[in-house]
Amino acid sequence: MVEMLAARLHIPSREVRVEEVPVPEPGPGQVRVEVRAAGVCLSDVHLADGTLTPSLLKGETVTLGHEVAGVVDALGPGVADWAAGDRVVLQAGESDRFGTVYTRGVDYDGGYAQFALATTRTLVPIPGSLPFEQACVIPDAVSTPWAAITVTAGVRPGEAAAVWGVGGLGAHAVQLLRLVGAAPVIAIDPLPAARERALGLGADAALDPADPALRDTVGDLTGGLGLDAAFDFAGVGPVREQAMPLLGRGGRLVVVGLANEPLAVPNDVTLAYFGQSLRGSYGSAPEHVQQLVRLAVRGRLDLSGSISDVLPLAEAPAALDRLARKDGAPIRLVLRP
Repeated sequence: MVEMLAARLHIPSREVRVEEVPVPEPGPGQVRVEVRAAGVCLSDVHLADGTLTPSLLKGETVTLGHEVAGVVDALGPGVADWAAGDRVVLQAGESDRFGTVYTRGVDYDGGYAQFALATTRTLVPIPGSLPFEQACVIPDAVSTPWAAITVTAGVRPGEAAAVWGVGGLGAHAVQLLRLVGAAPVIAIDPLPAARERALGLGADAALDPADPALRDTVGDLTGGLGLDAAFDFAGVGPVREQAMPLLGRGGRLVVVGLANEPLAVPNDVTLAYFGQSLRGSYGSAPEHVQQLVRLAVRGRLDLSGSISDVLPLAEAPAALDRLARKDGAPIRLVLRP
């Protein structure tokens, strides 16, 4: 039996171990992908620390990794539209015929491995001009904020927007808000390095959430009108409490980061009178990954600065620990099998 390396999460102990496991064989409608790059996401950290638990996983062990790019290695029965050697990025999950969403690396084995299985409907072709390290982060790290901005919030050109948490998702949100014409784009993060990064990515202002003058500063930046869209990418309760009073007429607070705790609206009169709303946004649709690949290939979206470091697969546990500690304020760490 041919074996490969895989970083496996053992749910009962929450331990991530790099182990030798059998190389999987593709079934009908599947391909086997030789993984060339896999992004390390905060969701992976939360799976390891117990904040998140797979709800649809069969068994107690799963190979992590929902941001995956690589090369088609083998075809399953009935697969005719793909060929060995095709360069692909994988959708972060898929729905069954009943509409149940299964997430790669959570509900079934993901890409922290030398090889991964994927159904053909989750494959998105990528050209040779797009590096694997950049392509792999598009599902989730880029597509999740893209969906939150363009669909959930429906941000229009000239609208004022703020991003709380300039990490893996928030850093891309700054870029994407500029891409759709939001103005001003305000980044809010407690880390000086993250604020500096946000300015480098095109934010019009980068603020410390602990600054007692933050509300006045946002008022000045928006001409006293308040925010049209506020995005919580940090996933902490105080962000929602700070963001809601900064919304203007018709303002939308979009919760993307997961805190797994109750949400409170500070003033229902303000919410109703100004037509404000609180919206949740989870993941993205398949077409969003396709759109972003086109934007990156055409030079509209520069992901070259998104990769903070590339580490060997054997260092997956250390990468998760590094991200959990925000060591170096990374945008994305990438594993290379």
